[in-house]
Amino acid sequence: MPAKVPDYGNWFAARLLYLLAAVAIFFAAISLVFAGLWLVFIPAIIGAVLFIVLFAYFTYARYALSTRAGDVQTQVRSLVLDHLDWDGNRQAIDIGCGNGALVIEIAKKFPEAHVVGIDYWSSIYGYSQRACEQNAEIEGVFDRVSFRRATASALPFESETFDAAVSNLVFSGVFDARDKREVIKEALRVVKKGGVFSFQDGFKMRRVYGDIEELLQTIRGWGVTHVEFIDTGQVSFLPRILRTRFLYGANAILCGRK
Repeated sequence: MPAKVPDYGNWFAARLLYLLAAVAIFFAAISLVFAGLWLVFIPAIIGAVLFIVLFAYFTYARYALSTRAGDVQTQVRSLVLDHLDWDGNRQAIDIGCGNGALVIEIAKKFPEAHVVGIDYWSSIYGYSQRACEQNAEIEGVFDRVSFRRATASALPFESETFDAAVSNLVFSGVFDARDKREVIKEALRVVKKGGVFSFQDGFKMRRVYGDIEELLQTIRGWGVTHVEFIDTGQVSFLPRILRTRFLYGANAILCGRK
């Protein structure tokens, strides 16, 4: 019987591709039905072509992130741990844990740590708490991790609970927080004084986070002792087509010590 392997999913869920394909087919059908009515035919053709291009692009992106193509997804995620200056003692939290990959990586790297993963587990991404727990059991760290449903905008923990906090490509997608800087603040709230953090997100998106220097000043104003900004949007292992500003080209890490 083959050994079980963990399923960490793909940041571009298959259902996204199905949706893009369905919309492309819809526009193509409209163009055929109204072939003689130019006011409808032209926009429908444009829509069909647009969604076919998007389908092709995201199909490639999904493949590039998969284990079959060098597992770029894992390499991007590993950047977070590379910039976490932690001794591995006591408790850590992963905010927006998906299927538990980063939680499990921390537990494997730091055998003395207990790691908590929180996520809202929206069905759109195909992640679940059950998948997290199954993956943790397969990876042999089930007794040192736990998972809890929660939103990153209101973490269900008291202030200064954790010795380390991480998050990977989550903050800008927290839909119930209008100001994404408040999500950073909430993440830092649960970190102990002297604790460490490493957050990766599209921090170079000015329309979301504003000016980088102003953001760093704001974070220091929350009582953070040290914070660094590290550009990760153009790392060499990322295929060039994934380095666009609306995908991973805007990525950066905020890391430091509270």
